[in-house]
Order: sequence, then structure tokens, then C-alpha cells
Amino acid sequence: MDDLPGLTSALALVLALVAVVLAVVAVRRTRRRSDGSDLPSDLLGLRREVAALRAEVGDGLRHLAVVRYDAFGDMGGHLSWSLALLDDRGDGVVLSSIHGRSEARTYAKSIRAWTCDQQLSPEEDEAVTQARS
Repeated sequence: MDDLPGLTSALALVLALVAVVLAVVAVRRTRRRSDGSDLPSDLLGLRREVAALRAEVGDGLRHLAVVRYDAFGDMGGHLSWSLALLDDRGDGVVLSSIHGRSEARTYAKSIRAWTCDQQLSPEEDEAVTQARS
């Protein structure tokens, strides 16, 4: 039992040496980036993937709004509608369907930077405004 403190000290020293060796191995597995930070190579690949995905998401049509309305006073049911489909930059399209008694007509207007070169109906304008917010 008198050797127990010496054995404990030796075991602690061995564990400390193992920890130092593992730390050195971990440091050697990292690469120096141009910005000075050390990251493992697989983490660098993941960061590139995330950056690419973020760039793609910005082009997605994430801003959506539908406005339903009665195009004609004698018609009910809100069967006409305008749909805005826009990306983060406000580029996309407004689709409108005007429902009458005997027919329905569909229109599409291009939107760039949240505005349109053509005159928007109040309902189309409302759809773009709702999609933006």
C-alpha cells in the first residue's frame, strides 16, 4: 500500500503524456487557411458546401403570396386570384387568373427588383407587397 501514491503519480504522468500526444496529432491534422484559422480539411469542405447552398437558396422562389378576389361585381366566391412567386432579390413572376361566367383568363407578368414594367392590377400589386413582407 505504500507504493499506491507512487503508482498513482506514474499513472497520471502516463495519461498526461497520452493527452499531449493526442493534442499534437490533432494539431497536425489541421490545415492553415488563408485567413489564419486552423480547420480540419473535412470541415473546410463542409464550409464550402454550406456557402454554395446559401447562394442557391437566394435564387429560390421563397416569397409567395396569393390574393383571391371577385373580378366582376356580379360574381361571388373569390374565384379570381393573383399569385406572386419571387426570390430574395424580388425577381420572379405574378400569375393572375380572372374568372368570368363563361371563361377564365390567365396572365403572367415578370417582376424585377420588386417592380414590374407593366401596369399591375391592385390585386397583383397587393400580392407582390404581401410576398415582400
